[in-house]
Amino acid sequence: MDFFKKLFNDNSITPQEARKRMEQADNHVLLDVRTPPEYKQIRIKGAKLIPVDELRGRAAAELPNKDAPVLVYCQSGVRSKNAVAVLNSMGYKNAVSFGGIINWPYETEKG
Repeated sequence: MDFFKKLFNDNSITPQEARKRMEQADNHVLLDVRTPPEYKQIRIKGAKLIPVDELRGRAAAELPNKDAPVLVYCQSGVRSKNAVAVLNSMGYKNAVSFGGIINWPYETEKG
């Protein structure tokens, strides 16, 4: 499976794998790439908001460690995949998408 992910450059993981990585690595960044209203409505605790359309302009300053694991999500998974492609093009080495918050089976927070 890892061979095929690398071959096709599929930088996506399951929500379960994302949760596991969150529990194992203290230096990970949990990145929400939705809009501010979406983020305010519901989010995963500890997520940093940088909307996908602002990523190129803000990532270097707000995500300075290009080697840190970056776990990216959005609403359904489309924007998070695009965000990972942007991060990869900027030199981030460990960015992965775990899809959308609609598929996140764990706790969330509102407000």
